[in-house]
Amino acid sequence: MTGLLEGKISLVTGASSDIGRATALVLAREGATIVVSDTDADGAEQVLDSVKKIGADGIAVHSNLSDSDGARALVDRVVATYGRLDCACNHPGNTGYPGGRLHDCPEDAWEKLIDVDLKSIWLSLKYETAQMLRQGSGAVVNVAAVFCPIGSSRTAVCAARAQAIVGLSKSAALEYALKGLRFNAVCPGVNNAPGVWERAGNQDADENTATCAPEPLGRLGSPTKIAEAVAWLCSDAASLITGLAMTIDGHSTTTTT
Repeated sequence: MTGLLEGKISLVTGASSDIGRATALVLAREGATIVVSDTDADGAEQVLDSVKKIGADGIAVHSNLSDSDGARALVDRVVATYGRLDCACNHPGNTGYPGGRLHDCPEDAWEKLIDVDLKSIWLSLKYETAQMLRQGSGAVVNVAAVFCPIGSSRTAVCAARAQAIVGLSKSAALEYALKGLRFNAVCPGVNNAPGVWERAGNQDADENTATCAPEPLGRLGSPTKIAEAVAWLCSDAASLITGLAMTIDGHSTTTTT
């Protein structure tokens, strides 16, 4: 890819996560101006430094997107700085999940994943969409998970969050199809980012092999490969693509269903 997003103003939320950071860098590589946002202010600044090292422009914004005021203020900051918002990639928060069977899931884990992580996606969409409607154009990609087509053993609440993200994306695609806006989701499989199993609550990797194995390619993906799909979905090259939940897992989930 070369210059897919030349001149675009792009927002990446959850930018200090593995996929978030890769997304910011790939979008910058493709010519976009990048607004990186995260609850981790230092992490956002570090990502911005990396963005600038490859020659792109951008700003870092410390934001709590599970709060309506925070989500509104972030989009307002983008527009105040650059005048518009062309594309956005939303990553859910990472409050952590201990894993385990559905009947053992503590209520506070549900509250964190749904009332914090999922809510941040909804609020981001809410204010991004309002701005894009004023412009008459825009593309949004939400990051879900490979759980979407098959469910997930030992991480049922994570699967519920991921499927809700896909549902929001598909519904928004229908609502705003005639308004010049596009909404898609990516569903990454297991990748080689450091500590990915532990953060997902999948300490028992063997038990999850049936749904998350890197077959038939025989290798794991990477955050950068996921980010490249995001960049394409945000670009004019994907102008006919909306309402898609793109699974990026080397065909592993399809081979187990």
